[in-house]
Amino acid sequence: MSDDRSSPVLLRKASWLSFWIGVLMLFIKMAAWWQTRSSAILSDAAESVVHVAAVAFVVYSLRLSQKPPDEDHPYGHAKISFFSAGFEGGLISVAGIFILIKAALQWNAGEQPHDLEFGSALIAASLFINGWLGWYLIQLGKRNGSLILESNGMHVLVDAWTSLGVLVGLLLTWLTDWAWLDPLCAIFVALHILRNGVKLLWQSANGLMDRADPAVKEEVVASLDASTKQFGITWHHLRHRHLGDGHWVDFHLVFEDDTSVKEAHDIATRIERSVRATLGPGTTVTSHLEPAEDHERIHGHAPGELEP
Repeated sequence: MSDDRSSPVLLRKASWLSFWIGVLMLFIKMAAWWQTRSSAILSDAAESVVHVAAVAFVVYSLRLSQKPPDEDHPYGHAKISFFSAGFEGGLISVAGIFILIKAALQWNAGEQPHDLEFGSALIAASLFINGWLGWYLIQLGKRNGSLILESNGMHVLVDAWTSLGVLVGLLLTWLTDWAWLDPLCAIFVALHILRNGVKLLWQSANGLMDRADPAVKEEVVASLDASTKQFGITWHHLRHRHLGDGHWVDFHLVFEDDTSVKEAHDIATRIERSVRATLGPGTTVTSHLEPAEDHERIHGHAPGELEP
């Protein structure tokens, strides 16, 4: 049985699927807006314009992230994932601001949308398609440790929630004939979009700044405590960061002075494998071996001052 995690081709196909469905959704929503002149539908269409642009960047980012390390990028290219998330977050935020402005202008002008039955049907269709696509991309991204696909899935779900909010607003406007409900709905949609855009920007900034994840730290500490206790050694100086498609973890292991290099290396390798198994494939683990008796002297001096 094949493993999705080991299939870069599958991830690229998923990104292209997201792109072409996004283009289809854009045409559907623009047709609905052209027929109805609804501010709420225009807000949904504007979000789809942003989505298509963002997914185009996702396709490029995913391809780049899967390139192996080279001389210029010895740690690989996966950090592009955080740029991708930030790019999407920025575009989503811009769309939210645009929708707020457009809705306020329509409210002030008192414009009345029309043909809402037709527009509602098109928006309902886009809602179901995007709901399925967003769920699929998020699940695939989590299984493969791909922040790019997961962020894209979140964006698609934002689009679906946007469509749901627009659909509710359209139905209420149609049933009550209250024109002000249409721009009011658009305003609520814009605020929701802005919230998700800021969330993606925050996630991007945390990744680029190598902000520590408390949940990851807890898992690694538990694994190290159990492994080192088994071999009768200690550990310290844990560091970890998210690479975009996995994790990088390093720590120091302290051995008794009479431990041979061969034995220490064997134990360290087992501990590294245990940590890697805890966090999953895509995790890089490195350990630094230290002697117990000489440990304090080595760490108590600056480099170049190791002599007694």
